[in-house]
Amino acid sequence: MMNSIPSTLPLSRLVTDMQESATLKMAKMARELKAQGKDVIDLSLGEPDFDTPVHIKEAAKKALDDGYTKYTPVNGLVELREAIVRKLARENDLQYTINQIVVSNGAKQSVYNLCMALLDPGDEVILPAPYWVSYYEIVKMAGGVPVIAYSSIEQDFKSSPDDIEALISDRTKFILYSSPCNPSGSVFSFEELRAMASMLQAYPHVIVVSDEIYEHINFTQNHHSMASMEGMKDRTVIINGMSKGFAMTGWRLGYTASPDWIAEACTKIQGQVTSGASSFGQKAAAVALDSDLTPTHDMVKAFHTRRDLIISLLEQIPLLLVNRPQGAFYIFPDVSAYFGRTSANGYHVSNADDMALYLLAEARVSTVSGGAFGNDKCIRLSYATSDAKLKDAAARIAQALSILN
Repeated sequence: MMNSIPSTLPLSRLVTDMQESATLKMAKMARELKAQGKDVIDLSLGEPDFDTPVHIKEAAKKALDDGYTKYTPVNGLVELREAIVRKLARENDLQYTINQIVVSNGAKQSVYNLCMALLDPGDEVILPAPYWVSYYEIVKMAGGVPVIAYSSIEQDFKSSPDDIEALISDRTKFILYSSPCNPSGSVFSFEELRAMASMLQAYPHVIVVSDEIYEHINFTQNHHSMASMEGMKDRTVIINGMSKGFAMTGWRLGYTASPDWIAEACTKIQGQVTSGASSFGQKAAAVALDSDLTPTHDMVKAFHTRRDLIISLLEQIPLLLVNRPQGAFYIFPDVSAYFGRTSANGYHVSNADDMALYLLAEARVSTVSGGAFGNDKCIRLSYATSDAKLKDAAARIAQALSILN
């Protein structure tokens, strides 16, 4: 007689200890409610609601017609890496070689490559909070220890050099942050980055990983990179990609610019995981980077207008604390004044997780708990949607909060 096979086989500890992406979880819940016929406004996903510009799509079609359907070098097509080098020189005044560029299947894989390439078990990574949800879990996946530098809305959600320095130890491997920031939209100024770089001169063993995926969605008109600070280029890794500034989320194209030894290590990791990104997508990305940025600028103008709209609406809600982010397309309001309250139908809100679930159930508005981003007083709302939906969502949120007592 054959031995029966268990209905469930044991999963790895890595998987069982890993948290599901909160943004993807909330988006899934919103989709499920929509499938049931519920009228849900989804403000959970960080995805531009604009289509990829026509000239980029046409470049991909031409690449397909020209036979770009085969494998590429693991670290990316030379043509794309050359375009990235030109972009960094032209827009950021940073000089790299193509061997220092690694193209990946999205900026998320760039983060994964770096963590796998740089971290040994027990190595520490400082994450200024709020941080993007996947940083924490990817660091853990690589055996690293996330060390959180907390900040508040009163600080515009920006950790200071003193906040960071207090957490540096002999085990600190790197600092990982985004600017413009997901989820807060905060942007580090030149002066703030220079102060951070000055502090880090005393800690030469600490690398900086600067996630600049929202670089172009910046309302200050001035993007600054840690790599441009004095003495920092050779110990900074830039992460960037095509998804946000070019409305190319589904194309899955990210890249890093880093010292040679890190680029070589990331290429080695990627060669055993996915190999190169899609060939025709890379051809289109090269065209995007070398083309006029008018479609990007038009998109950013729309986001700027929407930011002002959603802030004006949320500021009218009692007890809600709202700052004025300078980039990305998120609002990260502090909702903690409503904690400890209960709705008329018995729904008790004790934390940000409860609040996100309550707003989905009561207001049919999908948001994301700030707890997933390292700040459990806030929720994240994406305003990458129409003015009409933002007005409706704000009205629904206001009504749902008004019945919490």
